Amino acid sequence: MSRTILITGASSGLGEGMAREFAARGDHLALCARRTERLDQLRAELEGTYPGVKISVRALDVNDHAQVAEVFQAFREEFGQLDRIIVNAGIGKGQPLGTGRFDANRQTAETNFVSALAQIEAAMEIFRAQNHGHLVAVSSVTAVRGMPGNVTTYAATKAGLAALCEGLRVELKKCRSPIRVTTLYPGYIRTEINEKVKNTPFIVDAKTGCRAMVRAIESGKAERFVPGWPWTPIGFILRRLPESVLARIF
Repeated sequence: MSRTILITGASSGLGEGMAREFAARGDHLALCARRTERLDQLRAELEGTYPGVKISVRALDVNDHAQVAEVFQAFREEFGQLDRIIVNAGIGKGQPLGTGRFDANRQTAETNFVSALAQIEAAMEIFRAQNHGHLVAVSSVTAVRGMPGNVTTYAATKAGLAALCEGLRVELKKCRSPIRVTTLYPGYIRTEINEKVKNTPFIVDAKTGCRAMVRAIESGKAERFVPGWPWTPIGFILRRLPESVLARIF
């Protein structure tokens, strides 16, 4: 039976890659992003390749929090229900603290955490009404520890997102809800967001990375590093290293 999957930030990068993987599995797609012309191109391509898959696209700026709720509800009304919502939209902008670029760090904090919160609020309202659903949040391997320099604020937002999801999982377990929550911690996957970033060890191409992400989502586990190798052991080690060692590595 086909499911309906909503993906934010679906016009490029990880969102686009996951959309391709889910379409190949026969899932219906609700895709949203700011760049609707790219969404239209993606829809036309996927519908041509997978004629049995229904794909709907809508414009969405996740920083417009009222619009987030409106778009999610519109997709739910169109499809009848939403089985999975993937909170993927985000940015990688950031500068070292105290260097006069509060604007860049604030934009990262607002988009990656506050707007993610708006998406989770909208998703959970739908899932609570349905009494089922699978919420997926795309965090980052950088969330496991505080990171220096340009990544400080980005890593903090992804850590906050992971904590938000963990708290939600505890709440849902407490009331024995059938709603599931998965947090993904991607390692370095080559997309537009990091194409200019240097020092990216163990990086994989977008197709390989997105395929690993979809496998991780389908596993139904609460938390997954992707790709599993080598990021699962790396994440384990990073969480335990003293700050003095982190300072030498990064």
